[in-house]
Amino acid sequence: MVAAVNIERVSIELTQRCKKACWFCYSGSHANGGVEFRPEEVTAFVRDLAAHGVRAVSFGGGEPLEYAGVFDILRDLKGVLFRSLTTNGLPLRNDDVVAALAAAAPDKVHVSIHFPERESEVRRVIAQVATLQARGIRGGVNLLVRRSNLAAARAALVRLDDAGIGPDRRVLLPMRGQDTPRAADVAQVAGGNPFQSMTCLMACGKSPRFCAVARDKTVAWCSYTRERRRLESLTHAALVTALAQLGVTFCGGIDDGDSPDRGGLSGRAQHGRDLVRG
Repeated sequence: MVAAVNIERVSIELTQRCKKACWFCYSGSHANGGVEFRPEEVTAFVRDLAAHGVRAVSFGGGEPLEYAGVFDILRDLKGVLFRSLTTNGLPLRNDDVVAALAAAAPDKVHVSIHFPERESEVRRVIAQVATLQARGIRGGVNLLVRRSNLAAARAALVRLDDAGIGPDRRVLLPMRGQDTPRAADVAQVAGGNPFQSMTCLMACGKSPRFCAVARDKTVAWCSYTRERRRLESLTHAALVTALAQLGVTFCGGIDDGDSPDRGGLSGRAQHGRDLVRG
């Protein structure tokens, strides 16, 4: 059973700290959120993962740029595997943070648009992705799609197109927990064109190659599910053992009263945070 787990990509939530503190945040992050990882722990853990076939690591939170050791981690892992980071972009308003990030040279940075109905946020994120590109960092956008803001999400995507941030550099993320769009809704936002989203957009189930490690050192088949297991150690062996023992629990990513197969989702499994091209 353990041998059947073949993880290629791992997400690590470095912190629960985030000044933006969105009300819908799956990790409950806030301005005074806690940190349990030490930078050297993360580096050793990821090196062990890479030695056992993991090809990419993504750092999130919370807000990873509010984690003091993130630049050291990125530098120490350069050349070991693909390193990406997802940020709300607020720390990037500080030129010193941008300079430190450029020096750490991640392979990719995605900036999130959580509220596409806010013109100032869309404009800021587009400008920040351009700034990252100018500093030699490949940038992209995570666009949150809610059922109640499809028109705003579509308008934001058109703005991304106009700015040269095409389908290969953006991910359309469906809202989970409530206000959840159908797969057809997300396709509508994409204007009927190819797009990237999560595997759970089409069918609820764990990804065969992705897992998420939370800041409390628990692991799950995705970031949203409530079924998690504490890692006995920060090693690839412990990760595989924990995942092999984990069941699957639907994250509740539909509104109360909706049928569990709404929008192509099934209530029998949890969500995978892998990507699927639509």
